Amino acid sequence: MTGLIAASTSVADKRAAFRAGLQSGKIQRFPGAINPLTAKLIQEIGFEGVYVSGGAFSAGLGLPDIGLTTLTEVVSHSRQIAAVTDLPVLIDADTGFGEPMSAARTVLAAEDAGLAGLHLEDQVNPKRCGHLDGKAIVPTDEMVRRLRAAVTARRDPNFVICARTDAAGIDGIDAAIERAKAYAEAGADLIFTEALHTRANFEKFRTAVDIPLLANMTEFGKSQLIPAQALEAIGYNAVIYPVTTLRLAMGAIERGLRVIHEEGTQETLVDQMQTRSRLYELLEYERYNEFDSGVFNFTLGGNQ
Repeated sequence: MTGLIAASTSVADKRAAFRAGLQSGKIQRFPGAINPLTAKLIQEIGFEGVYVSGGAFSAGLGLPDIGLTTLTEVVSHSRQIAAVTDLPVLIDADTGFGEPMSAARTVLAAEDAGLAGLHLEDQVNPKRCGHLDGKAIVPTDEMVRRLRAAVTARRDPNFVICARTDAAGIDGIDAAIERAKAYAEAGADLIFTEALHTRANFEKFRTAVDIPLLANMTEFGKSQLIPAQALEAIGYNAVIYPVTTLRLAMGAIERGLRVIHEEGTQETLVDQMQTRSRLYELLEYERYNEFDSGVFNFTLGGNQ
């Protein structure tokens, strides 16, 4: 049932597509998926990839983004997302969940889960959200060891290892640039500089660093929200929207629950909901009939 209950594109092809996209001159847009169904929608709409945010995942568990989730939890969640989409999936692997050897194990687990890449950051372990104050980073040589362990462990050369630095908000943008250069030399394929403030900061970073760069366009943070077309013009290769879908969903959920609590019914909310027929369309119910008419033995009637 390839293409129905699982993606029809091979893992190797997804990784190759991610690599090619980073070299294409066209910015690769990776919205965050909070679950597999969201990943299917990201693909249908036409984005180039899917991102799995550590912050969104921990929030979904009712936990703050301070390094409380485990490698097993993150990879299991990400595997489910990667399984339903033909797009490459990039995940947030925090600090690699421990020492350099743990970063190596993280890469192996991510490869086994069918992911296209991950990013490791230079915060101390446990970490915290990159747009919060009070962060601490490890010395450059320690992060270099973390990256070299990850690169050495990698079995598929097309699996993308992205290095994230949080140095800009702590030691300034020049220090972040120097770290980025060291991380590239250690084998990183992609550099993610967290919490740059302005377009000028993004431009300065692009001028100084000559490997592919990823921008984080998260809401309510420290970065100016720059359109993808403008980031592409600057020369950025990829952009993530890590928590956007969670914030959209939770905003709608909260408003809806308050209406039900106050009015005793969801009747006034129905026109704001995804219909039953649209959900079934996204889930591709009807295609299952090609394999087993016993699975699909009903019709989609009404405007539900």
